[in-house]
Amino acid sequence: MSAGRGTVLVARLDNAGDVLLQGPLVRAVAASADRVVFLAGPAGADAAALLPGVDEVVTWACPWILGDPPPVDAADLAAFTGRVRALAPDEAVVSTSFHQSPLPLALLLRAAGVPRISGTSVDYPGSLLDVRHRVGQDDEVDLPEPERALSLARAAGFDLPEGDDGRLAVRRPLPPPPHEPGYVVLHPGASVPARAWPAQRGAEAVEALADAGHRVLVTGGPGERALTAAVAGSRGTDLGGATTLPEMAALLDGASAVVVGNTGPAHLAAAVGTPVVSLFSPVVPAARWAPYGVPTVLLGDQDAPCRGTRARACPVPGHPCLSSVTAADVVAAVEKVRNEKVRIEKGSV
Repeated sequence: MSAGRGTVLVARLDNAGDVLLQGPLVRAVAASADRVVFLAGPAGADAAALLPGVDEVVTWACPWILGDPPPVDAADLAAFTGRVRALAPDEAVVSTSFHQSPLPLALLLRAAGVPRISGTSVDYPGSLLDVRHRVGQDDEVDLPEPERALSLARAAGFDLPEGDDGRLAVRRPLPPPPHEPGYVVLHPGASVPARAWPAQRGAEAVEALADAGHRVLVTGGPGERALTAAVAGSRGTDLGGATTLPEMAALLDGASAVVVGNTGPAHLAAAVGTPVVSLFSPVVPAARWAPYGVPTVLLGDQDAPCRGTRARACPVPGHPCLSSVTAADVVAAVEKVRNEKVRIEKGSV
């Protein structure tokens, strides 16, 4: 039953994967709010609509968060402030990654009349935040992102309802699965080049997985059709550009394992409970960004020279952190996560 905390605006303004990681925070807020409005960027809006507990999604292209940001425009800022004023939220929870600041958005929300604002900030917020949450010294504690977000919700006075295990989740029912369950999904693309497995390695993995008796579905966005066709070859099923985000969730839900880099579908797979073979470039810490709450094997050299650089393009010739991962590594990892899921389902671990 709602505790009557009115309308709460939850903000996370970057990519779909970042939004999916806010699921536990959203459910904590929803347990006490009458209504939850999620403020998302254009790339995260569809993911926000998949989160249990979200009643409405508002989309805004934020000029200080997005990787390809629009210019700062006074008229756009004024229009955004007007939209928030019309929503009249009783409070706001501004979720950010460790390298982002909640303060510019808090300023606009305050100007729009939001009476209570919470955010995680290492910077002095003045009157912009009512709850200034600190995760650790200089906000560098390596908590998984869902736990970091949930710690903000708790600081703001929200907590998960009894029986909620804090894992990622999506709204159900999902669309009907388009393929008979039990296949392996290979998603070769990534939001930035530094996190992508070389296409040739992906094509080799499709062949090796097929040789091992797996059906392989190759997924990608509308702009990745050439990539998925090349990776799928003659033995994989090419689904590049063929799925909406809810359909992708259903597809991942039917998979026995997903092979994917550090990108949105990795977190979507975790949100539907599917094991992940994570092709993880160490440009960001795996402790924060690895798939959460599902059986996972992490592949890739986590001590490569690119470690911790947050690079969008690989700074090391040959992309060694991921090019060193072989098709045989992937086949072995798929078997490991599949077996681990079976053991969990049987209650043996």
